[in-house]
Amino acid sequence: MKRITIYCGSSSGRTSLYETEAKKLGQALAERGIEMIYGGGAVGMMGVAANACLEAGGRVTGVMPKMLQEREVAHPMLDDLIIVDSMHERKSRMADMADGFVVLPGGAGTMEEFFEIFTWAQLGLHRKSIGVVNINEFYDPLLHMLDHMVKEEFLHESYLGMIQIAQDPGRLIDTMEQYNAPTFQRYVNDHEDD
Repeated sequence: MKRITIYCGSSSGRTSLYETEAKKLGQALAERGIEMIYGGGAVGMMGVAANACLEAGGRVTGVMPKMLQEREVAHPMLDDLIIVDSMHERKSRMADMADGFVVLPGGAGTMEEFFEIFTWAQLGLHRKSIGVVNINEFYDPLLHMLDHMVKEEFLHESYLGMIQIAQDPGRLIDTMEQYNAPTFQRYVNDHEDD
């Protein structure tokens, strides 16, 4: 993997442990020569991960819509800051640039990005690895919900294998580099002929 897109909060969270692990992720990317692609902000988890990657000699590219350039405080020290017209273009550009995706703790926006990229994998729109850094058991409720979706037959169990989960960011990246996407037949709507 040459580029990994990071999804995370523009806030730092309740405990400093979140920032500590975000720093480890940025450092791990730099040490492996993997470019970090992210939302381009200088604050919160986004800024912490970007700063750590840059300080460790890594390359960081931000993608930010014009409407958020001032609100999210665009990071001034990035190797590249791509300004786009909309949130949709931002997400599409970040997905296209990436060889894999890492999800750190965050809020509704982070969840929306995770579920979109996870859904795209299910539909066969990409075969890239998706990693979740489960800091301080932050994502345990989400993982329980995914298991519940499987139990209630709204999600096929095989799709859970598309998500790599670890507490340590470096170990997660190593696991992601070994990922082989499953091969599925073309997605078919059960009501296609109705």
